[in-house]
Amino acid sequence: MRWEGLRTRTFDTPDFAGMTFYEIEAKSIINRVPAQSRVPFQWTINPYRGCSHACRYCFARNTHTYLDLDAGRDFDTQVVVKVNAGSVLRRELAAPRWAGGHVAMGTNVDCYQRAEGRYRLMPGILAALRDFANPFSILTKGTLILRDFDLLRQAAEVTSVGLSFSVGFVDEALWRSVEPGTPAPRRRLAAVRRLTDAGFAVGVLMAPILPGLTDDDQSIEDTVAAIAESGAVSATPLPLHLRPGAREWYLAWLHRTRPDLVPRYRELFASGSYSPKEYQRELTDRIRAAARRHGIGAPPAQAHRQPAAPAFSPAPGQRAVQLTLL
Repeated sequence: MRWEGLRTRTFDTPDFAGMTFYEIEAKSIINRVPAQSRVPFQWTINPYRGCSHACRYCFARNTHTYLDLDAGRDFDTQVVVKVNAGSVLRRELAAPRWAGGHVAMGTNVDCYQRAEGRYRLMPGILAALRDFANPFSILTKGTLILRDFDLLRQAAEVTSVGLSFSVGFVDEALWRSVEPGTPAPRRRLAAVRRLTDAGFAVGVLMAPILPGLTDDDQSIEDTVAAIAESGAVSATPLPLHLRPGAREWYLAWLHRTRPDLVPRYRELFASGSYSPKEYQRELTDRIRAAARRHGIGAPPAQAHRQPAAPAFSPAPGQRAVQLTLL
């Protein structure tokens, strides 16, 4: 990688064993989303590239190849840190050309991954968004978001703040294997509960749903029940999709851990990155029924001034359903 002012650091602590951090001075921090992207926002902030969550299926893996790093282990262990994110954001929010559009975070890699505990970029980012009353949303698997509760509450008094967690399943044995760097699913849902009890409307992205692993009736029932118990205002199911980079890394993991499922995956993903529409339709119908049974969508007793984060629009061939059963 070639960046002006690049500094490489490693930390001699168990949490960061085997990891390298590339500290850079970013020239800009607000990114325009390409027009062809099927997402309900135009702008993003990504203070990190690469992610220690190490989710085997992460769709963003292939973006690491743009940095001359690989989409597998490098993505998990070679993390780019934009150390001046907060100050650059203030400059961009103050620019006359900035119109105050909604900014989404956590849409590529998680802004509350473990590195955030050391670098503390999000407090500066949230303070800037608060001070300029700029609407934003956060999607995360990181319970570290609770550290910034006061900043989130302050921002919600002056602008729209959308909060969502990603929880695709609650099976702990599977979590340890497929999402080894993340907080446990029920810890994430406990964070949802703390935020909803405080009046935030928090959505849950039930993603990804893994064929042969979390798409059975019992897994769906257990997961939807836990989401409902957390007080989440919505659940958005998203079946697994395997884009280049993620496809190779995930299937290598599947070969090691569940070789019996490999033929099914070859069949489901024979046509590319997405499973057949019929499979997606049947799966989301079952989740919709489970959500109705558990009453997901009941409004919270109180509400700060922010909606849940916007639902994600599916990519071509992908079926995603927003479950807000009011």
